Amino acid sequence: MAAFVGAVKLFISLVLWLNTLSSIQGARDFYEFRYPFIKRASSFSSSSSFSSSSNDEVRYDYIIVGGGTAGCPLAATLSQNFSVLMLERGGVPFSNANVSFLRNFHIALADTSPTSASQPFVSTDGVINARARVLGGGTCINAGFYTRANSDFLRRVGWDARLVNESYPWVEKQIVHQPKLAPWQDAFKDSLLDVGVSPYNGFTYDHIYGTKVGGTIFDRFGRRHTAAELLASANPKMLTVLVYATVQKVLFDKSAGKRPKAMGVMFKDENGNQHQAFLTNNRRSEVILSCGAIGTPQLLMLSGIGPKAELQRLNISMVLHNEFVGKGMADNPMNSVFVPMTRSVEQSLIQTVGITKMGVYVEASSGFGQSQDSIHCHHGLLSAEIGQLSTVPPKQRTRQAIEEFIKRKRDLPREAFKGGFILEKIAMPLSTGHLNLINTNIDNNPSVTFNYFGHPRDLRRCVNGIRMAAKVIQSDRFTNFTKCDKPTVEKLLNMSVKANINLIPKHTNDTKSLEQFCKDTVITIWHYHGGCLVGKVVDPNHKVLGTRRLRIVDGSTFSESPGTNPQGTVLMMGRYMGVKILRRRLGKAAGV
Repeated sequence: MAAFVGAVKLFISLVLWLNTLSSIQGARDFYEFRYPFIKRASSFSSSSSFSSSSNDEVRYDYIIVGGGTAGCPLAATLSQNFSVLMLERGGVPFSNANVSFLRNFHIALADTSPTSASQPFVSTDGVINARARVLGGGTCINAGFYTRANSDFLRRVGWDARLVNESYPWVEKQIVHQPKLAPWQDAFKDSLLDVGVSPYNGFTYDHIYGTKVGGTIFDRFGRRHTAAELLASANPKMLTVLVYATVQKVLFDKSAGKRPKAMGVMFKDENGNQHQAFLTNNRRSEVILSCGAIGTPQLLMLSGIGPKAELQRLNISMVLHNEFVGKGMADNPMNSVFVPMTRSVEQSLIQTVGITKMGVYVEASSGFGQSQDSIHCHHGLLSAEIGQLSTVPPKQRTRQAIEEFIKRKRDLPREAFKGGFILEKIAMPLSTGHLNLINTNIDNNPSVTFNYFGHPRDLRRCVNGIRMAAKVIQSDRFTNFTKCDKPTVEKLLNMSVKANINLIPKHTNDTKSLEQFCKDTVITIWHYHGGCLVGKVVDPNHKVLGTRRLRIVDGSTFSESPGTNPQGTVLMMGRYMGVKILRRRLGKAAGV
């Protein structure tokens, strides 16, 4: 009988393996059929049908650097009327199971290999973070929650309301879904209402005070739909997308007496070979940077635009001095309260959110989807030999701190994966930091400081958020769901400190002082922004100040993160800016 059971298990495992293999191969065949314009960087040719010059040298109307959350909808839109080259340093998401399925969400973030969709970095604050390295950008590695920006944000940035309201649905119709509410999220929703985060606004994309269920880019089968799928709306005859194409710098014409003019870019392919791609001679052709809040200021400085002293320190030839490149970096600090359970709970990422009037968002996640073997895997984020600690201050980089971190990861109780977390995130933090180059290698992370809780108001809001999270967990609705005794705040904090993963030294009073708890257990939910702010680095149309034919379209231009989650607005931004560019250039003939 035992032998029979073993044979059945082996057969099932084989079937599942073959099914996965078939799905991956099918995805590969599908994307090559649906997106014939996606090619490896090594296939780049110096001749093209897009050329508008007298010779055979390739020339494009637009070169977009970064095929991420904003870059993909931007490329799809601009290609309706003009030739577009989009360069993405990562690979495609379609055949990557760690990207495609909700159950593998944690694995993509834990993978620190050079070709991973996620590139980890550690801010000088000691908080472990990640940046995307894949076509589709952050939409490939995030928790999937989709919401629109708050109306005040849209008013502050000065965007056209009518075009905004046309651009959001363009995205939503293609990749956004209404979630099937998980039991944990349903209990959380009722608990938020119990503690006064009201009214209940139901399922909505809008940013409204109270409790709501937002959209998701995961469908009902748990399959992720990313920004890369928006490329299906492109004109395939006018778009070329190169993957594994790492742009090293923007090329400029620096003729005396004139503002620097972007001419093209220099990039390397997957084999390390160098290439150059150029714009047409039309004055309205542009290089558009969409590399994100880390990549864009980094690339600007490597291209010679940034603080003079910073460029001189690394012997970078200066194109334009701008002291504000890399300044105004911010990340919405998040703290989590761990909720144990004695039984397994269905995995869920962010579905329900409480939008409070005290400047705090409250969210929840539950369960654990990845394989048993990977629960205690060593993430490699703190291995000195791979350089991930190079940006962490020496006082926080002690051997003891590293060993304690590894031990906490290894010793996480299995029960941690039977419960979940209540998360609180600060809206519009006043604390800001900066980004600096460590070296001139574009593949390496720059040094990033977010200065979490540097402003006392942010700390006060965190304390209020933790109190709110504790009330939610202690509510009758939630304890009825968890089937656990009502825990004390100190017990909750004690469990949360043990489950916390960052490189910040812990203090003995973490469970006594909410302020210290906030500082010591701060983590990220990847909503960092800034570094190329409007009015400092770009003008209101996102053109880089002091230059010609260079624009930025991504979250590096934001001084605040829009809504409870920025991905919806960054996706919309790509479409919005693309339509705006076409209409300004072609008028009604743009047809969009």
